[in-house]
Amino acid sequence: MGTEGSSAAARQAKESLELAFQMSQILDTGLDRHTLSLLMALCDRGANPEALAALVREVSSAAPPTTAAAAAAAPAPATPAASMFPSGFRQP
Repeated sequence: MGTEGSSAAARQAKESLELAFQMSQILDTGLDRHTLSLLMALCDRGANPEALAALVREVSSAAPPTTAAAAAAAPAPATPAASMFPSGFRQP
């Protein structure tokens, strides 16, 4: 019975993540499944969701600018700059 219970819990967690990811896509957050999964796990462990949202906004706003003027002013890197989030979180 323990295996059935853990299997059901895993299935429910996967379904919850998929639903959250679909909502994330509709809202155009730019979060990928992995990042979203980490944020959900932090919330499950008692982290304040509003504080996490503020942190995600702050970290994404600290990313280098991607405007044409900034690109023209700086030499192009040999490799693309890595985003702090695998999905390249987009701000509204």
